[in-house]
Amino acid sequence: MEGKHPKRRKDKYNPYNICEQDGHYYISFRDGEGVYQRFEINKSLCEAFNRFELADLSYLNVWDRHIEQSEIWETSLNERALEKPETVEDIVFRNIQTEDLYKAIDRLPDIQKRRIWMYFFEGMTYEQIAEFEKCKHPAVVKSVKAALKNLKKFLSE
Repeated sequence: MEGKHPKRRKDKYNPYNICEQDGHYYISFRDGEGVYQRFEINKSLCEAFNRFELADLSYLNVWDRHIEQSEIWETSLNERALEKPETVEDIVFRNIQTEDLYKAIDRLPDIQKRRIWMYFFEGMTYEQIAEFEKCKHPAVVKSVKAALKNLKKFLSE
């Protein structure tokens, strides 16, 4: 709408706009049916609306800076969390999967079990495992690959 009125942030529940144009004061809004309405009002009413908007804006700023930050509840912290907390179902499911994995590893032949453990759980490289077990690098690679194949078979049963 044309006219002299500072552009300012408004509460989302504030449905009207006020302005001054050629010495006349106006209020405009959309009615309940969405039809645009504009009425001329007197200066004192315009000033009253203006004071109300300024007071409302002041409250919005106080809310943004102080109240909202002081009212941090568990739900608002969870909404802001970068990593969402695990649900009980997620924890139980992960524990069952871990238990199944350990049972499957336990079914492997000793060499495969030992090498898969060193490779995945102790973070050793194939070369380090070969040096530790005093064997060739390709033998370690072959047994780790065979262990993974066996684990897939055990876990799909």
